[in-house]
Amino acid sequence: MLSKIFSGALYGIDAFRVTIEVSVSNGLGYQITGLPDDAIKESLSRIAVAINANGFHMPRNKLVINLSPAHVRKTGTAFDLPIAVGILLANEELHDINKLRDFLLVGELGLDGSVYPVRGALCMAGLSKKEGFKGIILPAPNAKEASLVSGIQVFSVRHLHEVVEFIQSDWSTKPVKTAYPLPFRFENDYLDFKDVSGQVYVKRALEIAAAGGHNALLIGPPGTGKTMLAKRLPSILPPMTIEEAMETTRIHSVSNTTDVTGGLITVRPFRNPHHTTSDIALIGGGSCPVPGEISLAHNGVLFLDELGECKRTTIEALRQPLEERKVFIARAKMAVEFPASFMFIAAMNPCFCGYHGHSERQCTCSKRALYWYRRKISGPLLERIDLHVNVDPVPLKELMENKMAVEPSSKIRKRVMAARKIQLERFKETKNVFCNAMMKDEDIPKYCWTDGVARKYLWEKMQEFQLSARSYSRILKIARTMADLAGSGQIELEHIAEAIHFRSLDRPLTFPHPKQIVANGQQNLLSV
Repeated sequence: MLSKIFSGALYGIDAFRVTIEVSVSNGLGYQITGLPDDAIKESLSRIAVAINANGFHMPRNKLVINLSPAHVRKTGTAFDLPIAVGILLANEELHDINKLRDFLLVGELGLDGSVYPVRGALCMAGLSKKEGFKGIILPAPNAKEASLVSGIQVFSVRHLHEVVEFIQSDWSTKPVKTAYPLPFRFENDYLDFKDVSGQVYVKRALEIAAAGGHNALLIGPPGTGKTMLAKRLPSILPPMTIEEAMETTRIHSVSNTTDVTGGLITVRPFRNPHHTTSDIALIGGGSCPVPGEISLAHNGVLFLDELGECKRTTIEALRQPLEERKVFIARAKMAVEFPASFMFIAAMNPCFCGYHGHSERQCTCSKRALYWYRRKISGPLLERIDLHVNVDPVPLKELMENKMAVEPSSKIRKRVMAARKIQLERFKETKNVFCNAMMKDEDIPKYCWTDGVARKYLWEKMQEFQLSARSYSRILKIARTMADLAGSGQIELEHIAEAIHFRSLDRPLTFPHPKQIVANGQQNLLSV
């Protein structure tokens, strides 16, 4: 006998329908066709034990299971439950009363028939609505996540017996209700800027970054508070919109490492991978590509501490995502695209010993060592980082007396949200642009207008520091954000000057090239 069950498989952060066809006929042997991965091939052993443990009988004759479309590779354990139900129907253990034709079925089976959660439930629910099904049947831990999709019925199950009851009788269980609350409430468990003494200059830079969605690099000796300041950045970011929350939840739903069974993600992500993170872990990938850290930070913050200690290939892989706000991952049989619109915040020491430019401690690095340390971060990557922020040590007297009034994050956040409101109004007619950092190059002359004095000053500094066209556009975007924070409709000279001040690493090196050092006979310098 032949049976058909509808399920779904993941392709990036989208899902596509998979028809599971099960045939029981004369002969011997089990076979799964349709490009299954090892997890699906192994599922027959789990399914056989689960079927027998629940009072049913696994067929002993020829069993063929086809996953259609057969030319696309399928991965994961979400096919366990639909395959088990398909076997029971094909073996005439169950009699379908045409209920399952209106539902997608996904879930992993345990040996006792328990149904375990799967990844990508939100995407599967979206597929159910797109394909015109009435709803989806899936594991109970995935129910809140799937219920975020309106217009379909979401039924949660915890055991194989519940699916059998649903097929053969009038099941009394009601669909799961929508999980997310409206309106969103801002979380109060963030670290607060009021705990950081001094560093007014750095706080100003992070406020500008938050107001315009800009990237920032914090450079300073160890112990100056770079990491502490960066971790408080989410406390001044505006709350996510419904659209941002849904898109972020979809990405985390298909991830192998993040649990979103609580429903909608309403807090902006803050990802802080270790500096030894691999290229694939950061960008995403695998035989069946899954999102990396940059996609998990979508609509949030990606923080890389000790940037100078990261592998060169890893940090250089950030170039395209920082520019295009998405990442393409190509494999032999598939190519996927993941969103990657995030704020990039990095921290690093100024040199190998960490004390170059320190007011009290002496740097022990040679000029050649300084040169090679600086070269760890390439020019093209630095150009994509809007704000280069020097973090100086806080004087001990100021730290101990702590007489300065420290602004809490809530006060800074009000200014940030006011600036973001201006930008949302500015770009309301522009697709996929929500803040100044996302501004397209063709829109810069329209929105970043300055007077003749400011333009002349910018021209002089561009010539003096040999800045590129990309640096020019970045300076204007930063200045536009500063003007928004000040409530100014026009970019003033002071905004241009401050924006250029935050582009310190774009300036030419102040020490000679290593070849020149060797040519001058200075062979006694430290080499790295």
